Amino acid sequence: MRKILGTLIITIALLVSGANVSIAASSMYTVQKGDTLYKIAKKHNVSISNLKSWNNLKSDNIKPKQKLTIASTGKAKNTKTKNPSRSNSEDKVVKEFVVSASAFTANCNGCTGITSTGINLKRNPDVKVIAVDPNVIKLGTKVYVEGYGYAIAGDTGGGIKGNKIDVFFSSTNDAYKWGRKNVTIKILE
Repeated sequence: MRKILGTLIITIALLVSGANVSIAASSMYTVQKGDTLYKIAKKHNVSISNLKSWNNLKSDNIKPKQKLTIASTGKAKNTKTKNPSRSNSEDKVVKEFVVSASAFTANCNGCTGITSTGINLKRNPDVKVIAVDPNVIKLGTKVYVEGYGYAIAGDTGGGIKGNKIDVFFSSTNDAYKWGRKNVTIKILE
């Protein structure tokens, strides 16, 4: 029961971390080959959740030559000051490694939509959850997954053994688009 409660608290904290920031000015950024939302957010000292919100992005997938709005919070780009929204400079990476990542949804035949830690994915379609092998990544761990964003290790799966993860998408189409790929995962403190 404690583990479920702890996971729910962390999930809520991750959802709230995209708190509104007053916008002083905005500019456009053209996505370059090799860019990720993580790299762009770090470069402009903004959170990934704000980047997604400002640009109405439903996933972390971006394409070269895509135009993104970058809103300025009035802070210098390279400062390490605390920001009400989640900032990459605030994260302490405990471990970083490459995993094979596939995708899952809560909309399959026989799926309840409730993770092994009790997160209801059908009621919370915007939550970022990954399924993990608890022998590799403990349930409840905060992570950053390349190309997916900040998430919580909130589920397990029969085929998830070793350095494999499943990333949650509310849309079956988005899950198919993700496919299977090797990505870097960062375990956060």
